[in-house]
Amino acid sequence: MRDSTILIVDDEESLRLTFEMFLRREGYERVKVAGTLARAIELINSHSFDLIISDIVLEGDKGTDLLRHIRETGITCPVVMITGFPNLDSASEAVRYGAFDYLSKPVNKEKLLKTVAQALKYRELEREKQELIRKNERYQYYLEAIISSVRDAIIAVDHDLNILKLNQSAQKWLEAFNVDVADRVDKIPGEMGAACLKDARKVIESGEIIREHLVECVKPDGSVKMLLLNGAPLETGDNSLLGAVLVARDITVNKDKKSLQDRNHFHGFVGASEVMQRIYRLIENVGKVETTVLITGESGTGKELAAEALHEESGRSSMPLIKVDCAALAENLLESELFGHRKGAFTGADRDRPGRLLQADKGTLLLDEVGDITPKMQLRLLRFLQEMTFTPVGSDNPVKVDVRVIAATNVDLKEKVRVGQFREDLYYRLKVVEINLPPLRDRHRCLPLLINHFLIFFCEKHDRRIHSVSDRAMEILTTYSWPGNVRELRHVMERGCILCDGPNLLVEHLPEDLVRNLTRTSVNEAGPMEGSVEQPRHSSAVSSTVKDERQELLDALEQAGGNKSKAARLLSIDRSTLYRKMKRLEIQTA
Repeated sequence: MRDSTILIVDDEESLRLTFEMFLRREGYERVKVAGTLARAIELINSHSFDLIISDIVLEGDKGTDLLRHIRETGITCPVVMITGFPNLDSASEAVRYGAFDYLSKPVNKEKLLKTVAQALKYRELEREKQELIRKNERYQYYLEAIISSVRDAIIAVDHDLNILKLNQSAQKWLEAFNVDVADRVDKIPGEMGAACLKDARKVIESGEIIREHLVECVKPDGSVKMLLLNGAPLETGDNSLLGAVLVARDITVNKDKKSLQDRNHFHGFVGASEVMQRIYRLIENVGKVETTVLITGESGTGKELAAEALHEESGRSSMPLIKVDCAALAENLLESELFGHRKGAFTGADRDRPGRLLQADKGTLLLDEVGDITPKMQLRLLRFLQEMTFTPVGSDNPVKVDVRVIAATNVDLKEKVRVGQFREDLYYRLKVVEINLPPLRDRHRCLPLLINHFLIFFCEKHDRRIHSVSDRAMEILTTYSWPGNVRELRHVMERGCILCDGPNLLVEHLPEDLVRNLTRTSVNEAGPMEGSVEQPRHSSAVSSTVKDERQELLDALEQAGGNKSKAARLLSIDRSTLYRKMKRLEIQTA
């Protein structure tokens, strides 16, 4: 404390010098003096002092005025007041304005140094106290931020079960149970409140930690929540028990959670419709289970993609996925392809050949178009599925493998079973779980996503700079029934990207049958006018799309003053494209 800065204020020069001498000899080197109130205020405003010693009378001014100025400006250093005429009024006034001590003249050296030491010690303790307060405030701020950010509900209670603190998650939970404000744990209703009360009492009474207390709660709306409660003692730094802290985690399996967080992409699939969300969830759940899966759906719906997704979601994802197209091979070739053969098993078998089943060992085998296999192959496949063993063609030694089988077909196997074209026992062996992929016409919500996905994909593949699909082209693409499903859409988008030489994919880049489909749809929806005779479609049934396209060209030509190059630029198409459109739409210009 010898490096403390001290200010002495007294109108008597001899007293100032005496006090300064006493202090410097004691080791206080940083001492300043002032003879007037004005000079003292000037020094106080320009310097930082650890202690101020001031006479209570300063040439007509009052030392208490200096004291008042010190407190009004927020200076916190201690002030020692000195007077030659002590009385009760001056003492009380000095104390009222926050004087640390009050000394009467004459002031001897010992008394002065003792008071200075006490004041500076007080100053140091105050600094430590303020620093501790600031640290606590920062700690509280950080703690508040951490607690608020935690998703788990946190409830702190005192020894009498009064709620001391709730974080935002806990407050939301209470609101979900129709509790606006709760000041005590025993005021929380239902199973949640009973569990919190029980755990809080146990922690407070025994000091034990409660771990993973599973609680089933019924909310007012009838829904059920599963909560995992943990409790711990709330203690002070000296291990005194203040109360308990309860932490509750919601572990409810929300069946609708993923439907509320729709995914646009999933293992190669593109689509956000509810039917596709169900497919995604089914693949996720079934993929993790070692069971045979039958994937059904029309051609082009993505059955192979579904098989790949099942494989990726399984514990076999690091092992191979082997695919066999059952419809592309004759019976004898399929048998050899699937089960393998030994050298000399048939003409041309000049060496041993492992079959696809052996290649798929520890992995997954996809039997695509399984509905087209012959009765003999159906029987061999059934035996394999029952025993997971097979005998290669031309061999007498069975081979055992660990293979997960996924079958896919676009035919109605149940109907084939009914008419005797497919074994019933094999059908049910394959159909442990069925994943039926919906046709594209049943998930129109997916169309804009798929169109944009293929646009980006084929622009990169064919080095095109197509920024968007025109409104009329998008209308055609999204109203078409797509009998070929996603595969047909993919081919149409690739064709359009190849033909498009501008920044926008237009109607002219689409196949004519798609455009005619929209024309027929528009005419059928409009119908003949009342009281008129319906004319042949080719004579007067011009679609609204063609009319809009014709008007768009006419407007561009008019805006360009008949300049076809300028009109083409306005439409963001090449001049040759403009000429073809004009010819098709029978637009004549001078």
